[in-house]
Amino acid sequence: MANKNSKRLVIDTSIARSAGGENAVHPESKDCRDFLLAVLSICHKIVVNPEMKAEWDKHESKFFRKWRVQMVAKRNFIYVDEKDGNFLGIKAQIESLAKTYENREAMEKDCFLLELALAHDKIVVSNDEKVRNLFREISAKVIEIREVNWINPIKLEETPVEWLTQGANLEYKRSLGCSTEAE
Repeated sequence: MANKNSKRLVIDTSIARSAGGENAVHPESKDCRDFLLAVLSICHKIVVNPEMKAEWDKHESKFFRKWRVQMVAKRNFIYVDEKDGNFLGIKAQIESLAKTYENREAMEKDCFLLELALAHDKIVVSNDEKVRNLFREISAKVIEIREVNWINPIKLEETPVEWLTQGANLEYKRSLGCSTEAE
């Protein structure tokens, strides 16, 4: 029976890499593993496209690889067999709004996370604060991405596991449209 609180999450490679091994003691690894285990136990689903799968295959930790197999076994793995292309022209908007070449490259590299999130439940899980802040900066002009919630499992002050266990509902304070100055 499907869990009514189950959400479709887009999990960045930064989490796949940071989860480390099952016994890794670094706080970042532990926080990522705790979050991923909560995803598994609550029966949330993960959304993956070919670009993300290729990144995971190249950079995932041992723990993440085992976790991914469990997600597939539980049928909580949604594979989108096509690249989503340019969802609502986001890539073109990024190109015109980025303040520097480096910022544009960083946002374009992770734009597919937003595209997948917008096509599903509008949730990205990533510990990449730099790109999150870049997307927040342009969200005033890229209306489509404002509602995307960006969850960082290693920012414990954001209570990521508690949010997940309470249903992973969209919240303004977690959205890209929420001003970082207001936090």
